[in-house]
Amino acid sequence: MPQTQNIHIRETIPLPSPQMLREELPASDDDALLVTQWRDQIDKILAGEDKRLIITVGPCSIHDKAAALDYARRLSELAEKVSDQLLLVMRVYFEKPRTTLGWKGLINDPHLDDTFDVSTGLRLAREILLEVTRVKLPSVTELLEPITPQYIADLIALAAIGARTTESPTHRQMASGLSMPVGYKNGTDGNLDVAINAMQAACSPHCFLGIDSDGRTCIVNTTGNPVGFLILRGGRSGPNYSPDDLKIATEQLTKAGLSPRFMVDCSHANSNKDYRRQSEVWNAVIEQRLAGNDTIIGLMLESNILPGLQKLTSKPAELAYGISITDGCIGWEETEHLILSAHEKLSAESLAAR
Repeated sequence: MPQTQNIHIRETIPLPSPQMLREELPASDDDALLVTQWRDQIDKILAGEDKRLIITVGPCSIHDKAAALDYARRLSELAEKVSDQLLLVMRVYFEKPRTTLGWKGLINDPHLDDTFDVSTGLRLAREILLEVTRVKLPSVTELLEPITPQYIADLIALAAIGARTTESPTHRQMASGLSMPVGYKNGTDGNLDVAINAMQAACSPHCFLGIDSDGRTCIVNTTGNPVGFLILRGGRSGPNYSPDDLKIATEQLTKAGLSPRFMVDCSHANSNKDYRRQSEVWNAVIEQRLAGNDTIIGLMLESNILPGLQKLTSKPAELAYGISITDGCIGWEETEHLILSAHEKLSAESLAAR
């Protein structure tokens, strides 16, 4: 009989179930309480009840556990200093959507050598999230593969749906069942409609194929996730963080019956893909916030221990410490300066308003 199925499948490798991984690397009651508290704080900021800004900051992607935890410890100390004005949330990104080809992230290829040891990648991701939580720092990550949340979502305070997947029905359905607030990036062309449509879709109940905690394929019925927000990241048409752009975003969200609050991504098309220009976006948006625009609820920075970008080669052991292997990032010194400067300005403005 001619073969009609799995013609292009070379191999299938079983994974541990989500329940097995959670039992191997359990979250404590204290861990769960912290995550719950951070999600609640983010909810209140999005609702306008908490006037702080959410700052999602950290590496474009995590590729080195030691460097990630080094960064987390630094950010945790900084977070305490600015907590009255800013809620710092560390970017802990393990999955990378690619326009064509490239390294797909720590979960997919943890050894950086195309061996695709996903079991190890999932364990490593959970280990890192546990360690970040235990230095009292909330995590944000982009969720790409729809089964990934079953393995790590209990440790995530905030989720993001990327520009390439916001239009995807699969990701909208996934978002409708997530237990944390979700940010939706505008499309790569700069269009806001796909993100607004995604927010509306994810608010509603859905029924789709997925897996349960034991890894069994099942029908997933969701209630809908009401806590979502727009992330402005620019597009092929150019940046979208100017006062006019923010006004348009506010009008479109209001027209759609959604909360007119959003986060501005200082990287990607808003910085013309030049990590050195992130500070320009940051300063411009902070000034708009100081001028009274409280529709701005947060900013996103791509930051690492050292600035720049290095190429992943066939010799991953030779990679320099603390430098991104995906998008270019600003370094720690500049990151700290931007955050402390914004805190100082916001504190002065808050004091003057009393």
